[in-house]
Amino acid sequence: MSANRPTPSSSATSSLHDQAVAAYQAGHHDQAQTLADQILQADSRHTGAMHLKGLLALAAGNPQRAQQWLDQAIQLRPEPNLYNSLYAVQLRLGDNAGAIQSLRNGLALQPDFAALHYNLALTLQHLDCPEDAAVSYRRALELDPGHSAAHNNLGRIFADLGVPVQAEHHYRRALELAPANLIARNNLSMVLLATGRYQQAWPYFEDRWASFRRADGSPAPEPVQAPLPRWSGEGPSGVHAAGRKGVPSERLLVLGEQGYGDSLQFVRYLPMALERFAQVGYVCPAPLRRLYEESLCSRWPGLVLLGAAPAEPGNWDCYCPLMSLPMAFNTQLATIPANTPYLYADKVRAASWRTRLDAFPDAHMPRVGVVWAGGHSGIAVDRLRSLTAAQIAPLLALEQIRWISLQKTDDPAKLADPASHARLTDWTADLADFAETAALIENLDLVISVDTSVAHLAAAMDRPVWLLNRFAGCWRWLRERDDSPWYPSLRLFTQQQRGNWDDVLTRVGAALQQRFPHQNSNLF
Repeated sequence: MSANRPTPSSSATSSLHDQAVAAYQAGHHDQAQTLADQILQADSRHTGAMHLKGLLALAAGNPQRAQQWLDQAIQLRPEPNLYNSLYAVQLRLGDNAGAIQSLRNGLALQPDFAALHYNLALTLQHLDCPEDAAVSYRRALELDPGHSAAHNNLGRIFADLGVPVQAEHHYRRALELAPANLIARNNLSMVLLATGRYQQAWPYFEDRWASFRRADGSPAPEPVQAPLPRWSGEGPSGVHAAGRKGVPSERLLVLGEQGYGDSLQFVRYLPMALERFAQVGYVCPAPLRRLYEESLCSRWPGLVLLGAAPAEPGNWDCYCPLMSLPMAFNTQLATIPANTPYLYADKVRAASWRTRLDAFPDAHMPRVGVVWAGGHSGIAVDRLRSLTAAQIAPLLALEQIRWISLQKTDDPAKLADPASHARLTDWTADLADFAETAALIENLDLVISVDTSVAHLAAAMDRPVWLLNRFAGCWRWLRERDDSPWYPSLRLFTQQQRGNWDDVLTRVGAALQQRFPHQNSNLF
């Protein structure tokens, strides 16, 4: 943002204002502050200096003071630039309605202000009003056809609305305008993967880090890497040349990334890597370590689990991020390595859980694990994939099923309400890690889960999984199908309308009645 400048009262204040704006734009905020104060001492009604004071207050982390300065400037001279800055301040304060109104006020003064249309679209998109956001993006593009970010964001709206052809068109246009738009590259990979065009998608997928988010939703735009040569699937003539007797002699370091579900899905590639390398090390999240030790390391001694990337990678010859392994192995739909199970529960631990379950008087009842909400509440997609306990209640009311909670969360809003909790057997406090969760799942007849790590765990164990899938969901579940080439035991129940879980749960309820009949149950 730049500060606007009113008609100067004198050449002196005009010159000072130019210097103040230049200092602000160069990041010299102390100098800009001093100059703005000098201007206001000479002209207390100088709205350009007030604008600068507001921007400086916002940059200093004081949005309340910033709003005061901008309100004061707008009272003296309402201008589109002032409303645009006020919008940014109101967003910082969490006043979404006020931010939208400020943008509309600015557009009333200057209807052809492309930046205001773009910011309005961006805010509406954030508030999950995709159709309204699309209108504003189109208007912004009419005024500024070369706006790469607007094309990218409009593509994302089409993807969310289940129109992949239009999404792809806008992503590709965004890249034509700005080839370095890494977010557009990642988004294009998502639509290509979701439509099964893996070979085209994987190179774009390498820029996925541009859209990484931490658990709180903040950006984490750093690709995982190591000070080693990058392995991209080369054969014996490449990085991992075989020893003299044709036996692999090089060692591959695989770096973990993203969430637990991603790890659970893609560790299937580690044994494949051992066919090309003498040793494979994987930087493994702690909650997964025991599960992988028992499931993978016990069968493949060449696989080594590491707690962190080594500070001195001298023991390794090359590296590869975990989610780049599908590209390294040239994975296509027809060649997905879907040999499940590849993860297992420890037999002794599973037997202990079986004893606990068998102690119930109705031990003959079907046992169904349930997860109704994902983790990482700060990530926008979590609001789309998660249900509330109240929404899942009709399923829990099925009396012929013993419902086992697999819902682990640090967000109290995602815990079962008292009525739902009464229908659940909840031993989640005893699930210290994924190895323990796997032992419990081994004793269940079915797992019903939203798109989260437990679904990947159960499916990797080849246990029956019914996945409650949001409309136009994650790329890995593809489109227009109810099965998964990644997991033979997984069945998809996908929203037919965006945000409509009622239809999904009705279909799941009917399928449960068919799988576990109960002649007196008439809930669905």
